[in-house]
Amino acid sequence: MTPLLTTLLSPLVPTDAAREALTMLRDPSNLHWYVVTFFGIVMYVYANEVERKRYDVVAAGLAFFLMDVFNELVNSAWFHLSDRAPLWTVTGDTAYLILIGWSIEIVFLFLISGIEFVKFLPADKGMRILGIPNRWFFVTWWSCVCVFVEVLLHRAGIFHWSWWYWGEPFLLPIVVLGYGTFFWIAATVFDMDSHRKRFTVVGAMAAVDLVLAVGFGLAGWL
Repeated sequence: MTPLLTTLLSPLVPTDAAREALTMLRDPSNLHWYVVTFFGIVMYVYANEVERKRYDVVAAGLAFFLMDVFNELVNSAWFHLSDRAPLWTVTGDTAYLILIGWSIEIVFLFLISGIEFVKFLPADKGMRILGIPNRWFFVTWWSCVCVFVEVLLHRAGIFHWSWWYWGEPFLLPIVVLGYGTFFWIAATVFDMDSHRKRFTVVGAMAAVDLVLAVGFGLAGWL
């Protein structure tokens, strides 16, 4: 039976991975002391950029993270609307599972990923790599790297895809929507010509995420 037919014919009950994640969701007994250390490291990264007055880098980092927040909120809502599974599910040994596909370790990683990314971008925005505009080259490259890591995590049994159109072998949607949007917004914000524009975009993204979080929370979808 093909993955499509399996999905269509499967009863609308939560997958094993979804049920496991629900038992872990926001369980304070999972918290570990290293969370405090990771938080301090993230704060140091941002403090270092603020000290250097690299607000373009700070804005890019926040934009990247807020795009992730948006995706995670949609993923949680997807689970409750489908009654079967989110697009991705996190299980395994995590210090704290905030949403069904979003652990505290992912939060800390994505808070600094945008900062790391823009530091790879050439100062010359018009430069091409292998004939490709360098921004699009790096957006594509790092999106593929991130999806490769997800494949490894999936095969390790701690990161789960449950829908035929989101997972192996259909990885293009994850490259484009799962990570391409993250890197694209970080590069776009980084390249803007004023801090006012940068933080207007960051503020708008934060407002959208807040509205979704409140709405989905009240609906019981988180």
